[in-house]
Amino acid sequence: MEHRRTAARATDRVTEIAPGIYRVADTCNVYVIRAESKRSALAIDFGSGLALDHLAEMGVDRITDVLMTHHHRDQGQGLPRAVAAGIRIHVPPAEQDLFADVEAMWQSRTLYNDYNLRQDRFSLLESVPVHDVVPEYRRRAYAGTTVEVVPTPGHTTGSVSYLVERDGRRLAFTGDLVFAPGKVWSLAATQWTYVDNEGPAMTVLSCYQLMDRDLDVLLPSHGDPMTDPRHALGLLAERMQQYVDSRRPTSWDLRGLLDNPFIPLTEHLLFNRSSNAYGTVLLSGTGAALLIDYGYDMYTGLPPGGDRASRRPWLASLPALRRNHGVTAVEVALPTHYHDDHVAGMNLLRDVEGTKIWAPDIIADVLEAPMVEDLPCTWYDPVPVDRRLPIGQSFQWHEYEITVHHLPGHTLYAAAYELVVDGVRVLITGDQQLGTGVPDGPREVLNYQYRNRFRLGDYQASAALYRRLAPGLMVSGHWPARWVTDDYLDLLITEGAEQVRLHRELLPLDEFDSGADGVMARIAPYYSRTQSGTIARFLVTVSNPLRSAQTAVVRPVVPVGWRAVPDVTTITLPPLGRREIALEVSVGAPRRRARIAVDVQIGELHLGQHAEAVLDVVDTAPVGPAGPARSVAVDAAAQAPPGTAPTGEGAAP
Repeated sequence: MEHRRTAARATDRVTEIAPGIYRVADTCNVYVIRAESKRSALAIDFGSGLALDHLAEMGVDRITDVLMTHHHRDQGQGLPRAVAAGIRIHVPPAEQDLFADVEAMWQSRTLYNDYNLRQDRFSLLESVPVHDVVPEYRRRAYAGTTVEVVPTPGHTTGSVSYLVERDGRRLAFTGDLVFAPGKVWSLAATQWTYVDNEGPAMTVLSCYQLMDRDLDVLLPSHGDPMTDPRHALGLLAERMQQYVDSRRPTSWDLRGLLDNPFIPLTEHLLFNRSSNAYGTVLLSGTGAALLIDYGYDMYTGLPPGGDRASRRPWLASLPALRRNHGVTAVEVALPTHYHDDHVAGMNLLRDVEGTKIWAPDIIADVLEAPMVEDLPCTWYDPVPVDRRLPIGQSFQWHEYEITVHHLPGHTLYAAAYELVVDGVRVLITGDQQLGTGVPDGPREVLNYQYRNRFRLGDYQASAALYRRLAPGLMVSGHWPARWVTDDYLDLLITEGAEQVRLHRELLPLDEFDSGADGVMARIAPYYSRTQSGTIARFLVTVSNPLRSAQTAVVRPVVPVGWRAVPDVTTITLPPLGRREIALEVSVGAPRRRARIAVDVQIGELHLGQHAEAVLDVVDTAPVGPAGPARSVAVDAAAQAPPGTAPTGEGAAP
């Protein structure tokens, strides 16, 4: 853990390091930037709040805003003083929860058998109110000073640096990215997982990107100003690259990855080798680009944990897209499915590049309301969709006609995109199946997860779709693109049939056709937030696993003192059919993650408390992604019997 103090370089706690810019020696270097025409100021980081005791000697009446470079406690343990003084707090987007709701981390963080080495436990002890998140890759004025926000992960996943121009010089406030030329304040902070090198590799990439910013001075959170930024950052990148390579079986050309992240599949179709999942780029002769999937760009590994601060999107590959491939606008982004590694960067693309998000109907609902259903791998925020694309229809983007096909299997909410580019018929399939892409290599593996709403027959349907479309090239999300042969298509047909055989041998589907996932009741929204004393509304879906009509009895189970209406419901379910029940719950006092369940009996089959939902109850009206229950039907897909895929578009006849 970080515990050292920068050695004093002056007898005074306050040093003017540039006109109107002061360094306050606190638990970290706190930089106070006075407005050029006023006596107000902003602070970059806050330490213990010592700056508030030295305003007069800096010619400042009040600090109005504090911008945090990262969440560590030495940077912000005094933020309660800022709150008391009415100072607005602005934080890095990826780390916002470690300021505004740090209790969630403290209450859920693994203590026993802990392989998560991220220093999130060096966060604040108590939450502080956050005014907003800082706008990465953009400029904004704070206390009369224009500040540009640059993502610089390395010391932490969500770290940012702030660029300010003063008297013709460009100053970079770099947090703990760099301590001195070629040195970091902490190597331990960069070690996020037990054996990998995500943080050190990110440090290398961040250094190279800052070197392109034509900086005059680096101002670190610990250490002294550096007046030769290219040397300081270049030396750190060189040394840290050596460190990364020393901990790997083979060297890793991070500079090459940053300079050339895109591999041409054809002249106008690129493959982003730097991202997880791999993204595909379609180039138009107009200079515009269309991205298919955009999750974790310039990926160096997946930090442990599932909290927001463990998942950091950025736009590190876009300069190379412009420089090397003549792209003038990133116009559109399409998701193959809703998983975070395919969509995490889309909101940032929209905000920074003006990119429009187009999504198939089958995916759009999940993007816009990610917590309505109990699905894995959803992004933390809604991803608004600018244009909905009907399944089975084509749309035009510049010179290309692209057809959207439903592609259930890996997840029910997935699509494949069919297009012809440079004379090649291409099918982009997301994560449907995995393999090496090498003829005669290891067998293909069907990539299905039950909680993704996998259904028996989905892979037979996708194999039939591939045979019908006969693509020359198939592009997937995590594995090399594959030039398609008849033998490969035959293999997928065989594997789809084998998958169904195995499931029918292992599950009692002839007796109880509860589907591959065994779920016979669901509550939506699965997660929501509401205010104490209000009515929370849910939609309960009950599915009949039997081939005869059945009477179902559904009884809500709610916390003591709460009330559900109706308190019992009796319905008739058609053979292998389903029905929906509206449920209203009168909510009690504030609490985190209150559980609501339904006890279900279908005929003689008593399932018990088969389905649950989770509800956060707060004192004031909540804001955020959770919303009212939407219909969870998915056209014909959700109306099919529970264990089967429907016939129709993208399905086997």
